[in-house]
Formats: sequence, C-alpha cells, structure tokens
Amino acid sequence: MSSSVRKVVIPAAGLGTRFLPATKAMPKEMLPVVDKPAIQYVVEEAVSAGLNDVLMIIGRNKNALANHFDSVVELELALEAKGDTKRLDRVVESSELADIHFLRQGDPRGLGHAVSRARRHIGNEPFAVLLGDDLIDARDPLLTTMIAEQESRQATIVALMEVPASTISMYGCAAVEATDNPDVVRVTGLVEKPSPEDAPSNLAIIGRYVLTPEVFDILDRTAPGKGGEIQLTDALQELAADESIAGGVYGVIFRGRRYDTGDRLDYIKAIVQLASDREDLGVELKPWLRDFAANLD
Repeated sequence: MSSSVRKVVIPAAGLGTRFLPATKAMPKEMLPVVDKPAIQYVVEEAVSAGLNDVLMIIGRNKNALANHFDSVVELELALEAKGDTKRLDRVVESSELADIHFLRQGDPRGLGHAVSRARRHIGNEPFAVLLGDDLIDARDPLLTTMIAEQESRQATIVALMEVPASTISMYGCAAVEATDNPDVVRVTGLVEKPSPEDAPSNLAIIGRYVLTPEVFDILDRTAPGKGGEIQLTDALQELAADESIAGGVYGVIFRGRRYDTGDRLDYIKAIVQLASDREDLGVELKPWLRDFAANLD
C-alpha cells in the first residue's frame, strides 16, 4: 500500500430532495453559495491540500457538474472580446482546478456504496472522501491536518466536531479515547444518529474522511443498515473495533468554521456568513444586515 494520500472521492449522487423544486433539474451540488456552486468550494479545498486527482461519484441528471468543470469556449471568447479579464480568469479557473473524473453510482444505495464504487480508481492506497454538503472555511485548515495524521499513524482518520447534545441525533457520533494530542482522539466506536441519551459523546462525524484501502473489502460485505442503505459508518465501526485492522480509526477534532449547505436554513446562513467576509461584498452587506436585524420583530 502506498503511504501517500493523492486522490479524493466526492460523492455527488444525492437527489437533493430538501431543496425541491430548485433541484428538480439542477444538482444540489450546483446550488450557488454567493457566486460559486457549493461543489467548487469542495474541490478547491481538496486542491489546497495537494489532492489534484478528483473522482466524483454521480447519479443521473448530474451532467451540470461535468459541464461546470469543463471549458466553455464560447463564453471564454465572449469575455475575452469584451476585455472582461476578471470574469474570464474565474471561468477558466474552474475548468483548470484539478484532474476531475466522473463515475456513475448506479443504484443509489447509500454513502458506503458510493465510496465502494471508487475502488478501481483508488487502487491500493489511502484516499480522502469529502462530502459536498459540508463546506470547510478555507481559513481553517482541516484536510491537511487529517492527511498528516493518516500518514503518521497509518490509520483511518475522520473529522469530528463538538455539537450540542440536543442535535447529536442528526449525526454519526463517536465514542473516543484521548491521545497525547488534545485535538486528536482514538475512535473506539461509532453510532449512527443516536438519541441524546444514548450518544457516547458530543463529537459528531462531519463530512471529511481519510480512509485506508482496507475499507473496500469491509464495504463489500457490509449489509444495508438504516434506510436500507450501505452505511460508511458501519464499515468504520468495524475498523474502529479492531485496531489491528489497518491501524484503527482516529478522529481530528475540528474547531473552525463549517457551513452545512445540505439544510435550507444553514444554506442561507452560509451565504450570509461568507458574503459578509468578502472584501467586495462585506463593506455594503454588513451595514444592511445591521439595519435589517434592527427592524426585525
């Protein structure tokens, strides 16, 4: 097994039902967050961590994803003719970000199944998995830390975040043991969406993983779990239960800014937060927000 993480898998086959009717004809990953689709933020995060080989697992009616990361000659020529170099550079940037491949999932049988479809592309080496619903602020590095931990420990690494006990039932939850690093824990067990009284901690699994290739064999024999889907959490539970299997599972506790674009309310909050921090938008947006908030009932 190669010890270097070079490739990333981005599952993008979901139907986006929470955003209907907007996602009836447009993939949820293409919903704009300010002026870029959510999926571009995720690819940019991977590239910033040195991962330029990107495999997107897609479903039907997801051609817009491939189109976005492809060249659009007519648009580029039109912008060039107008002398609009700023927008031209941004358009070209999205088509030159990374070496992006696309693979159909086929039957939508869950996150674990989507990851298992990447086996031929990944081969026998560790790899990252980034979920498109979770955006990690570029100012708060996470993936680079996870990759460093994976290469140091030769283990599976998951991203964890402290959440209020009342919301833990929305996430996979980790049972953990401390290590000599306060931001890294050993994961001893995982529970998918536990009730608050049954949760082993307040550490939720968020959508970033660095996996060892042994996960593929485990996913092949993992039976469908909640919702009749093959759950990645179930495969990680098997790895966590026995540290002799590929080094076990460790968690990096993320304490930075995360934006959940898979929920309608959090999606709106993400746009407002990111736009407020932009140099080109924040100067005018922040005073307007203050006035708007002051006049709320």
